[in-house]
Amino acid sequence: MIRLALAADLRAVATLEQELFGADAWSQEALRGELDGPGRRFVVAQDGAELVGYAVSMALGDVLDLQRIAVRPRQQRTGLATALLKDLWGHPGSADRMLLEVSSANRGAVAFYLDAGFSQISERRGYYRDGSDALVLARSLRGEADASTSSTAPSERM
Repeated sequence: MIRLALAADLRAVATLEQELFGADAWSQEALRGELDGPGRRFVVAQDGAELVGYAVSMALGDVLDLQRIAVRPRQQRTGLATALLKDLWGHPGSADRMLLEVSSANRGAVAFYLDAGFSQISERRGYYRDGSDALVLARSLRGEADASTSSTAPSERM
């Protein structure tokens, strides 16, 4: 089940952040800012009572910026990241494209985004703490509010 995040979810999200992102994890306070920030959409995915993933976007005019998407390792490659991404696509506000940054070293995530229709538009050399480059990817959102309910999801690699 995917739903809007609540303040009560922040501790579980922060724990998952630490598990997945280590030194680059967002703090619980930073997550609170995403929960309450203007233009944000913060959703969580649950499997029963367990939080198994989340995604955060920020709408800025014609751009929907994917701030974060994360899925518990045992839930990866099950379609959950696609469902989270589609939820964000289904609420684009006035945005007509989505942008994101991903480490060039994260081959699985890069493949996931390319399969989801993103294209590389730029690169930021040495952007991440580990020295890896950030790939800046973009994808059109035209028609996504209607298409978010279609069954033509990209293959799940994340």
